Amino acid sequence: MQILTFIGFTALVAIISYLATRKTSESTSDGYFLGGRSLTAGVIAGSLLLTNLSTEQIVGLNGSSYSSGLSVMVWETLAAIAMIVTAVYLLPKYLKGGLTTIPGFLEKRFDVSTKTLTSVLFLTGYVVVLLPIILYSGSLAVSGMFDIPELLGVSQTQSIWICVWGIGIIGSIYAVFGGLKAVAVSDSINAIGLLIGGLLIPIFGLLLIGDGNLFNGLDILVSENPEKFKSMGGATDPVPFYTIFTGMMLVQLFYWGTNQQIIQRALGAKDLKEGQKGLLLASFIKILGPIIVVLPGLIAFHLFEGNLETADSAYPLLVKKVLPKEWLGFFAAVLFGAILSSFNSVLNSSVTLFGIDVYKQHINKTADEKTVVKYGKIFGIILALAAMCIAPLIANAGSLFDYLQEINGIYSIPILTIIVVGFTTKKVPAIAAKIGLISGCLLYIISQFILQPYFVNSALENATSEGIKSAVDLALIKAQAYPHFLDIMAILFVLNILIMLVIGKLKPRKKPYIQEYTKQVDITPWKYVKQVGLLITIIVIAVYAYFA
Repeated sequence: MQILTFIGFTALVAIISYLATRKTSESTSDGYFLGGRSLTAGVIAGSLLLTNLSTEQIVGLNGSSYSSGLSVMVWETLAAIAMIVTAVYLLPKYLKGGLTTIPGFLEKRFDVSTKTLTSVLFLTGYVVVLLPIILYSGSLAVSGMFDIPELLGVSQTQSIWICVWGIGIIGSIYAVFGGLKAVAVSDSINAIGLLIGGLLIPIFGLLLIGDGNLFNGLDILVSENPEKFKSMGGATDPVPFYTIFTGMMLVQLFYWGTNQQIIQRALGAKDLKEGQKGLLLASFIKILGPIIVVLPGLIAFHLFEGNLETADSAYPLLVKKVLPKEWLGFFAAVLFGAILSSFNSVLNSSVTLFGIDVYKQHINKTADEKTVVKYGKIFGIILALAAMCIAPLIANAGSLFDYLQEINGIYSIPILTIIVVGFTTKKVPAIAAKIGLISGCLLYIISQFILQPYFVNSALENATSEGIKSAVDLALIKAQAYPHFLDIMAILFVLNILIMLVIGKLKPRKKPYIQEYTKQVDITPWKYVKQVGLLITIIVIAVYAYFA
């Protein structure tokens, strides 16, 4: 019955997506890559949320909250502020220039080689890190939920291979052959299902704690675990509170404002009003995100009395414990949709970047739009196959969430730096952008993969002679030995901006950059965008103040 429910809901999403996209022309760049610039607020919001929300986040953040408490909600709540900044400041500039890709702006602002270098950085991050991790973590969830090894009589390793290729093939069909609109429509349907299913887990969990009374369950959870309900993380937590004012906001701005995988949804808006409303709707819903990706971890800590072997097993074990069997097929289908969404969204963005910024620019400059789309699809298939081959080889998927945030800093902060400088200055030249990209990547790699291990290992060696009494002592020693990776991001962000500004002063552009309005979409802003943005910001601050 569970499998029939799973297949039925998944098929329903596919049929609706087909019917909604069959009249959209996929032979043009706008049609394939941006859904014909026809996306409305609801579709944009749903696609943004589900693209962001996948198994590595649901499992990883709940695992972090199981270990560290409520403070990890910063990954969700601060995203709301970043989306407001994007809606008010960045999106009007993107749509004014008729952009299809973020690197496309860098070509106009700096030069072609800057655009190509940025596209290659994006693609490298997607291919080497993001796509395989999404596939692997998703496969672990699906395999565990349906107990695939027992169902098919295979080993755990064989089960992972089967799930990886199943998810990869279905995701590729959506992303490569359907284009952005197919991805966005399926995302919107799955987003509704994920919100329903995701909310059911903490509801059933609290009902179990409160013997059938939801509010009693919440009172018991808070009163018996007060140390877990503090919004401000300490020095040994994954995200110390002060990092909100250093690198955390930069990470959020990059992700929600400049990351091709995410912002492509807003670039496909039918006009600026719809794009802004979509971003703000997603921003408001994001405030509720901790209910799905943080609260279940706290419930699991209470129910399992903190005795689980690994923190990242908290969410799957909680689902098995509290969710009625008749709901399992539906929730598995929704979770499967979340996995597909992240995979096909990254893949679709990779196809876009390759087709427009690499193939058209450097391989076949005379190619018409149909040819660009064709070879973009071929590249997407190759990319998907490579990710499917790499994914099962990944180990320690349970600890990948924090690792992902740190490793993404290699390319996220350098790219954010040149975009910020590009929008806020008029005379900084292309050579400054290239130096900013290269120096940003190299300095971050040196910091996190050479200097950090050296200082941490030295501190641990000195501490071992004195004796480490607890895991808290160990975490404190590591925290004191070297700055948090979010602090390093903030330092390098400022340093790279200074480098670029100095170059701009010494060797400015001959002609100041002026952005032209392409008139591809109406860029009249939504009249309530600032008021709604301010209201959401006040709500975020109030949440932090309440749990401080």
